[in-house]
Amino acid sequence: MIDDLQTLGHAVANMAKRIDEASQRVILALDVEPRATVGWLSERLRLARGTVQARISLLFGEGVLRLTSTLVRPESLGYGTRAFVTAEVGQSEFEKAMKELLTIPEVLECNAVSGETDLICHVVAIDADDLYRVGQRILGCTGIRRTSTSIILKELIPYRTAQLLRSKTSV
Repeated sequence: MIDDLQTLGHAVANMAKRIDEASQRVILALDVEPRATVGWLSERLRLARGTVQARISLLFGEGVLRLTSTLVRPESLGYGTRAFVTAEVGQSEFEKAMKELLTIPEVLECNAVSGETDLICHVVAIDADDLYRVGQRILGCTGIRRTSTSIILKELIPYRTAQLLRSKTSV
């Protein structure tokens, strides 16, 4: 567990490093063949094996690629209900709220946003009753004054970045 929220914030900020064209090509090839070997990638992309291996190491080492566990669909773990929970947070208690939100396993991600609320959390639950429990747990976090929950009815465009990679390279 991360103890220092500033360290977490810096780690996330450092993940935004730019990747070069060779790395973009490696990532797109892995979309086609997720279990590809370095040899296969090298041959397919016409890059030296060492180049491919170095790119993969850099992508994971610098935090450019998300953790492998983020590829798991929550539904396959029994979490069939997804929602967005927005929250208003007392600014003097923001760090405490974030530390407590980190302890809630059903909070998949949380982002600070501008506008009427302070946070938007993507959460999962087993069913509607469980979503109520998750929402109450979020509301019980220190500093969170109010929440609003919107259930996701259907994923229309899944999270994706391949189109961004393709727009930057000629693969």
